[in-house]
Amino acid sequence: MSLLLSMEDCASDEENYCSDRDSLDGIENEEPEFQCAPPKGSTTKVITKESLLAAQREDLRNVMEMLSLREHHARTLLIHYRWDVERLVAVLVEKGKACLFAEAGVTVVEHQDLDSSLHSIVMCDICMEGVPGGEATRVDCGHCFCNNCWTEHFMVKINEGQSRRIRCMAHKCNSICDEAVVRNLVSKRHPDMAEKFDRFLLESYIEDNKRVKWCPSAPHCGNAIRIEDDEFCEVECSCGLQFCFSCLSEAHSPCSCVMWQLWVKKCRDESETVNWITAHTQPCPKCHKPVEKNGGCNLVSCICGQAFCWLCGGATGRDHTWSSITGHSCGRFKVEGEKKSERAKRDHYRYIHYYNRYRAHTDSFKQESKLKETIQERVSITEERDSRLRDFSWVNNGLYRLFRSRRVLSYSYPFAFYMFGDELFKDEMTKEESEIKQHLFEDQQQQLEANVEKLSKILEEPFDQYSEDKVMEIRMQVINLSVITDTLCHKLYECIENDLLGSLQFGNHNIAPYKSKGIERASELTACWKSNNRDNYLPSDREASESDRPSGSGCSDESGCSSRKRARKDGVGGGLFDLNMPAEVIDRN
Repeated sequence: MSLLLSMEDCASDEENYCSDRDSLDGIENEEPEFQCAPPKGSTTKVITKESLLAAQREDLRNVMEMLSLREHHARTLLIHYRWDVERLVAVLVEKGKACLFAEAGVTVVEHQDLDSSLHSIVMCDICMEGVPGGEATRVDCGHCFCNNCWTEHFMVKINEGQSRRIRCMAHKCNSICDEAVVRNLVSKRHPDMAEKFDRFLLESYIEDNKRVKWCPSAPHCGNAIRIEDDEFCEVECSCGLQFCFSCLSEAHSPCSCVMWQLWVKKCRDESETVNWITAHTQPCPKCHKPVEKNGGCNLVSCICGQAFCWLCGGATGRDHTWSSITGHSCGRFKVEGEKKSERAKRDHYRYIHYYNRYRAHTDSFKQESKLKETIQERVSITEERDSRLRDFSWVNNGLYRLFRSRRVLSYSYPFAFYMFGDELFKDEMTKEESEIKQHLFEDQQQQLEANVEKLSKILEEPFDQYSEDKVMEIRMQVINLSVITDTLCHKLYECIENDLLGSLQFGNHNIAPYKSKGIERASELTACWKSNNRDNYLPSDREASESDRPSGSGCSDESGCSSRKRARKDGVGGGLFDLNMPAEVIDRN
């Protein structure tokens, strides 16, 4: 395939290039020193420890405003629906508010507070003892038990890891207890456990949210990544780690997550060693150790002293001639044993074929990564000369296009190993269909490979020693090949997504889409204060006094921060606030 590109097209494509920071993370997380600024309107956000509270309260405020709920009710709904606001709204529209609340265990019932009967005796149905009204707590569902029973119940649930959804103790009551009640009672006896409870509630935004996942860096950087689009994508954390958001392993597109996990396991375990042993050795009939034949005679001796026939594996004596073994006759070969040995040989050679090419492009990437410093030196030398050449961005753009293409080529071989093998798609395609699709894929792969090698060779040219005309010629070649490799990468992905994976009926294999500018670097989520008049949607919160809060009728104030996709209903008031301060201090301020 030939691609004809005009100089104007090349120049326009050169302007659109951005420095890429791709690397083959599976082998070595090497990162180019050149970095590009995060793209405007990034769809992925980095959630740090400082911005986690703001990120959580953003969704909380949306639900509170939409349903006129207090914070703990909104949190209960969001935890139940795994912080998926769109799903929550869909259930609300489809089934109504009553069903929405019932499924999540949210109970909004007006009940009489215990303040009016503080000196009366309340019978606890758990311990069956009468306690003063001031030592009992009534929750939203209306059930009332003594504080000691509530505290023991909360502590057990927190220790069991169920602190995000602690249900009422009453029989067959599915109502979720108010977090303020839990915090107030537990903190009196075990302040450390109350802090643990608050941490679990805060981290539920990440643990239970399908749009948010922890960065898998080791040691852990403490960041989480939130996406807005398809979960089958590759992202880059602010710590520099690039990974697949779906399976949290290294970025491996165009391999699907299932293919990559199988490939990693195949490369790590001893399965291929076992295949080689099966294909090239015979087990000793006495000690059962594998024996390799190093001569032409079919009478083999094990180190244990046992002699046996190489053809059938049967134990024999040591007397033999060139044509036969004394007292032994193999008769016929065992067809099944022969087929098994041949199959093991074929599978082993096939694996070695794909692995060697996967490793070759990985090693090429490592060697080409050393070009960064060399190219910087050459650019510096050329700029010092009195020359009309001032712009050398084409060198960096070509270098990062080389990195990006090497990455695609490297991971395309594990993809081909499973796509055209018998392990995953044996029942999806006939042998003829598989061969046709394999030829189509390999044609695309070879074209990309050839142009990547050309680009690599040209970038290694010592252009600082050439004349200006020669440098201009190299510049146009680099720009042309950069555009060609980018186009071929797009075509390879189209072939994979439409002609190969798109035609599958039973398998569900998704890959991260190809992006010319490389893996998107997540931008930090900004923590900001959003002013709202809470009386507009929470009239009862202002009326709740401090004494009401243990009984579940109180609620703390909330703050949030709007992201790119969330429309603000109010203006931004106030300034930045310190999220390291306790929530109660922020609320009072």
